[in-house]
Amino acid sequence: MSDFLGTDYYNLDTLLSEEELAVQKMTREFVESEFMPVVTAHHRDGTFPTDLIPMIGELGFFGANLPEEYGCAGLNNVAYGLVMYELERGDSGLRSMASVQGGLVMYPIYSYGSEEQKQQWLPRLAKGEAIGCFGLTEPDFGSDPSGMITRAQKTDGGYALNGSKMWITNGTIADVAVVWAKDDEGVIRGFLVEQGTPGFTTQKMHGKFSLRASDTAELIFDDCNVPEENVLPGVQGMKGPLSCLTQARYGIAWGTVGAAAACYEIALKYAQERIQFEKPIASFQLIQKNLVDMVAEITKAQLLVLQLGRLKDQDRMRHQQVSMAKMNNVAMARDIARTARETLGANGIMDDYHIIRHMMNLESVYTYEGTHEIHTLVVGADITGIDAFR
Repeated sequence: MSDFLGTDYYNLDTLLSEEELAVQKMTREFVESEFMPVVTAHHRDGTFPTDLIPMIGELGFFGANLPEEYGCAGLNNVAYGLVMYELERGDSGLRSMASVQGGLVMYPIYSYGSEEQKQQWLPRLAKGEAIGCFGLTEPDFGSDPSGMITRAQKTDGGYALNGSKMWITNGTIADVAVVWAKDDEGVIRGFLVEQGTPGFTTQKMHGKFSLRASDTAELIFDDCNVPEENVLPGVQGMKGPLSCLTQARYGIAWGTVGAAAACYEIALKYAQERIQFEKPIASFQLIQKNLVDMVAEITKAQLLVLQLGRLKDQDRMRHQQVSMAKMNNVAMARDIARTARETLGANGIMDDYHIIRHMMNLESVYTYEGTHEIHTLVVGADITGIDAFR
């Protein structure tokens, strides 16, 4: 019996350390005992279970692969990936919340912030005492973020921000926003905009059919004065936000495999128990083929992210490899969610069985943090040497 929790057709446990397996087990137990009992209600209400944030921080899931000197867990990247795997096995909104906090907020502060900024924010963000969000996407600029129109005009002692950011996870609950804007010379800079700053408002986005158990907002800046000490000093240009997105996409590549595994496991159990024509539907050839196809694709995706994590731990990972993993694994998970839903028939659309929730969530994940098509072109440019973007 594999020590890897859940779907493990190729004995992945033999490739994992004791610490990595222990981290996976701890995350699985949190999701099962604390998150799963409340996720359906939050999905229906369109809310995130904010009361769980202190526990998530206490368990060390926020910025888990950042150094212990700033209050983080200091895990390797495979262990961090397993955290994302288990969180998204619960819900994409749960993984999104944690990966935004770690990959899009804590990472840029750690990589590009001053020592004062690191000391001010990282320990609090790691504990869940403060929440962060990441402002890059705009209403008219998603796949082409360099076209952003949010501006940061130099003032005495700081900058005045004007513009808006759209589709921002954690937006209305964040204590600090990492915001990317163009300065007077058109250079993209990073700013730490604190909640309550005059001229900074947020607006919750309503009407979502996907990622309902997630806080999604628009950020609005109207002559929002940000002091000089809140500018990230260590980076200029698109390198800043794109390097953050690489961290978040890495987490997505792991997390969506967890969502796929959850759907497969529900479908497998249902097929073994559902009786039609006086026998379990798992005895029918078409159902078996679907189940085999699902577990095969999950196994391939697991091996893909495991190698990606090892490369990241060796500082050999390239962002194009992350694009391939994000592109492949999200598409795989979306297809598996649909096949699993079909396996349950009419019951598949009921949120009691969770598959339909994953299926709708994965429609968003397929698009955010770089669309499937954009990542396809990133890999295409890498293997051919020809950029097809322009």
